[in-house]
Amino acid sequence: MVELEVAGEVLVARLFGEIDLRVADDLRRTLEQALDHFPVRHLVFDFEGVSFIDSTGLGVILGRYKRLANAGGRLGVTGLGLPVRRVLELSGILRVAREFGSRAEALEAFGGGDAGA
Repeated sequence: MVELEVAGEVLVARLFGEIDLRVADDLRRTLEQALDHFPVRHLVFDFEGVSFIDSTGLGVILGRYKRLANAGGRLGVTGLGLPVRRVLELSGILRVAREFGSRAEALEAFGGGDAGA
């Protein structure tokens, strides 16, 4: 479902499979624990391994966006396939998250240093 990596002030969440009701609570809990534990300001979701996302998955993303925005952080996305891109566009997430062509591009833009987790 998710692999996490910390690079500087950036948490990268590499997502896999279907992000839906079945996994949303675990994903939310995992992300919250990481955001509580690591001194990060920004979050990048890598959707390269995602085949589907539903409204519960969108809720997880939007909740983390609100948390980061309230603390002056930013949200990024990368690895969008066409089906996931459409859902993110329709939901408005691409209006609040910056899209990057690669993980490396996101880390550079958000000031991520070497991987640390």
